[in-house]
Amino acid sequence: MTQTDLQADHIKLEDTRTTRRYFGKFSKITGYLTKVAATMEAEGRFSRHDIEALARYLVGLNWTFTALSHKYHFAGRYAHAGALTFDRRESGFPVYQELLEMANDAQQAARHLESQPSVAALKDQMVRVILAEQQIPTKLQYALSQRMYYEELARGDQFWARNDPQAVWIENVADRRRFLVHWAVYDSQVNLPTIYLMDVEDTGRVGLPKDERRWPEAQAHLMAQSVAHLKLVTIAKGFDEDFDDLHPIRLRRFHIGPMYSSAFTRQSGPLRDVLQAANAPVGEDWALVWTEEELKSARVENVKSGWFGTVERQIFALDPFEGGGAESGATRMERSLIMPERPYQALAERNPPGFRDVRKFVVSRNGRVLSYR
Repeated sequence: MTQTDLQADHIKLEDTRTTRRYFGKFSKITGYLTKVAATMEAEGRFSRHDIEALARYLVGLNWTFTALSHKYHFAGRYAHAGALTFDRRESGFPVYQELLEMANDAQQAARHLESQPSVAALKDQMVRVILAEQQIPTKLQYALSQRMYYEELARGDQFWARNDPQAVWIENVADRRRFLVHWAVYDSQVNLPTIYLMDVEDTGRVGLPKDERRWPEAQAHLMAQSVAHLKLVTIAKGFDEDFDDLHPIRLRRFHIGPMYSSAFTRQSGPLRDVLQAANAPVGEDWALVWTEEELKSARVENVKSGWFGTVERQIFALDPFEGGGAESGATRMERSLIMPERPYQALAERNPPGFRDVRKFVVSRNGRVLSYR
């Protein structure tokens, strides 16, 4: 893709009302994500450990948008407020650079907070300006929004560009420890949050999170492989071959997005037409894609290692309906749509090809989540 193409796909939100509508929309969307995950847990698709890991990233994503909404609250109204850049064609989410800048700001949040007046002091100054000068205290309002931005960053636990692997002990089986290793990235190629869950059996002498040699190496390996274009089987095989006593028996990847919106995005395809036909009110003209890829180990083979030793290697089950699995690189893949009621009604009426087998999670204004096939 050329630089011109990227500039056409990435757009700045320089209008105050539009910026606040954008963040208002995502505030609703990210709030619904944990409810969708809870629905899947109730169906038995996720374990307690799975849902705890997923919820951490989904809630963190909500906090990321909360922080950015403070940062750009006065976009278009104040000269130094800046403007959010988002990917209007591929993802509908902020561009990767926005999260890098946010991470840099988080490193300096304490220093900024020390040098700024408190929230109470800023509000007191605003009241005095309104009463004494009978003016809108725009500069003070902007200062307050930045104060709230840095306070949000100081609280931490946002979804960052890199969310390094963590290991959660699940159980011991014979001489093996089983861990759930989870991590997440904001993929720079597609500008989408991506979450990874990997079930690992550990036959090392020291448990993986406490192993001062293997754990840093495993973390670095997984982060280096966390890119959207790599197939799950490539990631899992590479990990299996690099660590003789770590055995990945299951790997899942969750792509959160793209987000489609008739007001903000320029994607092509049936979903765009559905949203236009729905003519939904402000805040309900959207649809979010949730994609889950899963790779499972089918069996184990012992292969020769060195002169006399052998090591376990996983043989992964690939989808038999996708060219022998070579195309997808996964055991299965499932796409779901999360959308408000009005767009769902338009989708059901139009019934475009390719969407009949896509699961739909329909969210209502009162927060209920209904599932349809």
